[in-house]
Amino acid sequence: MGIREEAYYEGGPHIGDLIFNLLIGLTIIGLPLTVAAVVRALWLRYRITNRRVSVTGGWMGQDRTDIVYSEIVKVAKVPRGLGAWGDIAIVLRNGTRLELRAIPRFREIEAYITEKMTAKTPKAVNNE
Repeated sequence: MGIREEAYYEGGPHIGDLIFNLLIGLTIIGLPLTVAAVVRALWLRYRITNRRVSVTGGWMGQDRTDIVYSEIVKVAKVPRGLGAWGDIAIVLRNGTRLELRAIPRFREIEAYITEKMTAKTPKAVNNE
């Protein structure tokens, strides 16, 4: 029997991302950013467990991506919203890149992913 999967974080993007982009949407130029933030708020969900990182998104939440920690070679974080939320970029062995946009507690989550990544692949390098 395998190790039980335990969730570290489950949820959507930070509410501040939606509020900030709604305010920007008051200008014509900010409308595309507002639409993107609304779509993220409605259908984007993250699930970070002790075994994998899962992202469900796309139109009506129909796309799902699962990544196991042994496939991750690099993790980087970028603060947004005055540091209240941020983006996490994950680079995989095959060169593919996955972005977790507007994620709350991004510093803790990035540290958790890095810890799990280095435990699965001791030769992995974390360059920020």
